Amino acid sequence: MTFITRLRRFPFWSWLWFMTGALYFILPLLATFEFSLSWDPQYPLKAYQRAFEDQRFWNSFMYSNMLALTTILISIILIVPTAYWIRLRLPQARRIVEFITLMPFVVPAIILVFGLIRIYSQPFTVPFTDIVILQPLTNFKMGTNILIVAGYMVLSMPYMYRSVDTGMRTVDVRTLTEAAQSLGANWFIIITRIILPNIRSALLSGALLTFAIVVGEVVLASFLGVSAFGPYLFLLGQHRAYEPAALSFVSFLLTWLVMGLIQLVTGSQEQAAGAH
Repeated sequence: MTFITRLRRFPFWSWLWFMTGALYFILPLLATFEFSLSWDPQYPLKAYQRAFEDQRFWNSFMYSNMLALTTILISIILIVPTAYWIRLRLPQARRIVEFITLMPFVVPAIILVFGLIRIYSQPFTVPFTDIVILQPLTNFKMGTNILIVAGYMVLSMPYMYRSVDTGMRTVDVRTLTEAAQSLGANWFIIITRIILPNIRSALLSGALLTFAIVVGEVVLASFLGVSAFGPYLFLLGQHRAYEPAALSFVSFLLTWLVMGLIQLVTGSQEQAAGAH
């Protein structure tokens, strides 16, 4: 009788759908890993060695990481005060801001990049011809970095804003603000020393999604002419087969590693908060 009762309580359908979803994501990854090892049966890691020996891989990967960190930092500086002020003083504008943050889902990245090139450009006549072309802010490296970081901020805005907004829902923003103001804190101290530490888990989640978007993005980086990791991996796949599979598997592992670190950090924070 006890066995039948336990069997009835067993969440069969929940585990069935969970295992189906896990196989849907894990099987292609395992197939990619197996394919990356099939180049040379005598030396299975040859594709990984060749990929890591290419200096262009390290340059593009580090450059994409720099863009990702810059995008995350500027997004936090812009989105956290916005979400905080809307929740504290302008709750009626919340629906409008949520609608604006969903626009990147409607406007494709190809439209965004051509809009950036068309607006932030200047006409240039090719010498000895009548051909007029539009030059974006690529005459200097900083101009290109500004454009691509702005584009990445737009693409990651839905994820970052909703992560921050969800984190602020779990915090009594008004009470914390009033308590800090009663102690003489200004707005900068309230946001940096009170609001940010309380939504750290939400910020880490948004930062992870932003990092994944920036590192794997292809369209903006290709049309703006930057040597990021996404275009490098795309161009490598046009000429080679095994190295792109190896790099794709490594990128998946890096993403899972970051997710594990975030879970470890947020879990330790929750335990410390519970202890206090």
